[in-house]
Amino acid sequence: MFFRLFCLVSALFLVVPVDAQTDVIGQRKALMKAVGGATRDPGQMLRGQQPFDLAKVKASLDAYADAAAKMPALYPVGSETGGETQASPMIWQNKADFEARLAKFGSDAKTAMAAITDEASFKTEFPTVMKNCGGCHETYRAEKK
Repeated sequence: MFFRLFCLVSALFLVVPVDAQTDVIGQRKALMKAVGGATRDPGQMLRGQQPFDLAKVKASLDAYADAAAKMPALYPVGSETGGETQASPMIWQNKADFEARLAKFGSDAKTAMAAITDEASFKTEFPTVMKNCGGCHETYRAEKK
């Protein structure tokens, strides 16, 4: 009886970290999808497929700043694999650079939020924010398996 209880409790301790790891991967994937969704409208505005809408641009920039603040906590050691993650192992090898890029993304989003007041300033400022977003993906996103 004691042995069975010991095995059950031991198994629970082994399962919880795996579930927590998978959960963090799920959270970061969901946050990345939200950032992608927030990019849709401004991207279409830049390409002339949608009229300029300052409120939508500001909402997107706010979503970026929020995501940039939350992201560092979603890449703990131990979450390098599993959950069909596309996070490159380079994240954990260059953690300081990765976190600095996230901070810059958030800072640039806040700066753009203050600087964008019309379509002309949007066309000037928004691509800078997107360049930082894309640059991080080039370095820290692994290819789909």
